[in-house]
Amino acid sequence: FFLQIGENGDPKAFLIEVSWPETYPQTAPVLSMDAFFNNTISSTVKQSILDKLMVEVEANLGTAMTYTLFEYAKDHKELFMENQPVNTVTSASNSIAIGTPDVPASKKKDKKEQLSKTQKRKLADKT
Repeated sequence: FFLQIGENGDPKAFLIEVSWPETYPQTAPVLSMDAFFNNTISSTVKQSILDKLMVEVEANLGTAMTYTLFEYAKDHKELFMENQPVNTVTSASNSIAIGTPDVPASKKKDKKEQLSKTQKRKLADKT
């Protein structure tokens, strides 16, 4: 599920991908900013956004929090993006999952999620 913060064409807009483990809401949702839409956002800003969202996640564990996270991100969009340089392109990817041990990047192999044609169309329509 993708949460778009900001309008298309807004240089401070970004997408957050949210997926829910089977034990949600007792365990945190998995948040990612790996979407192609976010390629212009520096990796430092992406990590900062994810860190701030994870504080909200921890405060809301045990309750359904997707809407709360969306509203929090929408309300704090300017603060999240204040350190984002204009016209910077980066291809770094950031992903955060609560409940899994940290694995060094050299040992972790990213597995691309396969999207259905319908999911691809919806994503293309959003971006």
